[in-house]
Amino acid sequence: MDDEIRHPLAYARTQRGWSQEELAKRIRQAAARRGLRSGTRGSRIYKWETGRAIPDQAESQPLIAEAFGIDHAAVIHLGWPNWLPGQDQPLPFGLHNAIPSLREALMTSPDRRSFLTYTTGALAALAHQWARTPPRPFTRPTPPTIGASADGSFGKVGLEMVAWLEDSGADLIRLATEHQQPCHQLLDAHLATVTDILSHGTCPRPATRRMHTLAASLATAIAWQRFDARRHAAAARFWHAALHNAHTAGQHDLGAGILSDLAYQMLWLNQPRTAANILGHAIPRTRNPTARSLLHLRQARAFAGIGENRRCLTALTAAEKALAAPTADPAPAWCSWMSNADIAADTGRCLADLGQRPQAHQLMNEGITLLRPTRSKTRAVYWTYQAQTYLKDGEPEIAADAATRSLELASRIDAPRCIAMVRDLEPQLAPYARITEVDELLQRLRAS
Repeated sequence: MDDEIRHPLAYARTQRGWSQEELAKRIRQAAARRGLRSGTRGSRIYKWETGRAIPDQAESQPLIAEAFGIDHAAVIHLGWPNWLPGQDQPLPFGLHNAIPSLREALMTSPDRRSFLTYTTGALAALAHQWARTPPRPFTRPTPPTIGASADGSFGKVGLEMVAWLEDSGADLIRLATEHQQPCHQLLDAHLATVTDILSHGTCPRPATRRMHTLAASLATAIAWQRFDARRHAAAARFWHAALHNAHTAGQHDLGAGILSDLAYQMLWLNQPRTAANILGHAIPRTRNPTARSLLHLRQARAFAGIGENRRCLTALTAAEKALAAPTADPAPAWCSWMSNADIAADTGRCLADLGQRPQAHQLMNEGITLLRPTRSKTRAVYWTYQAQTYLKDGEPEIAADAATRSLELASRIDAPRCIAMVRDLEPQLAPYARITEVDELLQRLRAS
């Protein structure tokens, strides 16, 4: 999991797996390639990372940039330490920032943006701003932007093209769940096309709103792919872009759902208070009962994580009640999978966090049994939750069995996050290596 950012230089260094001495060595190598000499040592890196010294912009910073593969133009344009990872702030809401947020997320060059993330405080502030900023109405069609093509425009994009983009985007999002690798580039390319049309084309006003909604849905799907690969900074950037576009399109429930995804990421990174804060802003803005149920369920997980027993149980009750509420409106696509299986399994997870493990096992088993066959990744996650809980109970044989089932399924469907979850259990399993089931699992983990 990602470590808390202390300084942008430390963040970039640790993301590459470099020690302070290793970075210093790479800086000296960068100097040698330029026919120069550098006396940079690990002690100097330490002073830069603790703010006790600032590297010289003309001499040291270009060498640091070269060591990280960052364009020197960023050094000149942004200044220290803004060109380094960890300094970006979420963009304020408004029509003028929906497209730039997409552009930022889609940048794939090996520069500083590969390492950027947002602080927990910035994410909480983003949720607060989203809740208090009403979407601005579209006053005119999206204007062309100079530079898109020979005449500076994609021209008019008709409703037929918009419908095709929506249909093909929905197919990609559906397929990406269990075919991540083949769909990885296709999703990125589809979002890039939608972004270019929004930037350089002219759409009728209703179609422009639909395109922003599509951009939000695609960016959310990509964010989950990055999240599954444990690329948390990249995932946050795509969720940030998705939130901006859902807000621009006036899609309140979708925006709340995106905020709940960011909250889920915070839970994963052991930041339950931030998750609870984000969800506190998102829940009052949801309208569909299924969407509200999902957000309450994630809120319950956050409260369980900070030991708020009563508030956790209240949120679980609200989630169950909302899911059962009658409604004429179908659940939005982004939460249409929500079911009683999720209520049961996540309630079990909450109770495990609160120390009520016997009932937790019963509910997790119930949830796994109720899950639809198509939800393989969720099943693998829940099996790992079970393994974690059984280890706390001192039941390593049962834990190893659950973890083995999770590993086999996650390997079959290519779910790297689930595989990594099982790998994270290795230190807790190691003391029980004399047990046959545990030893076999540990051998599989070491061999893969």
